[in-house]
Amino acid sequence: MKVKPEEKFKGKGIRKCRLCGNARALIRSHNLYICRRCFREVAADIGFKKYG
Repeated sequence: MKVKPEEKFKGKGIRKCRLCGNARALIRSHNLYICRRCFREVAADIGFKKYG
């Protein structure tokens, strides 16, 4: 069975965190592509505010 080139790179595994390379728990909104663990570390530097 031969795989077509356009089907080669699909799915959740190709999206990785920009900081640590983790492919799980990604925040993709606002084109962040940062996992939730890294987001907690850099959220204030990016400009997000913590409420509550």
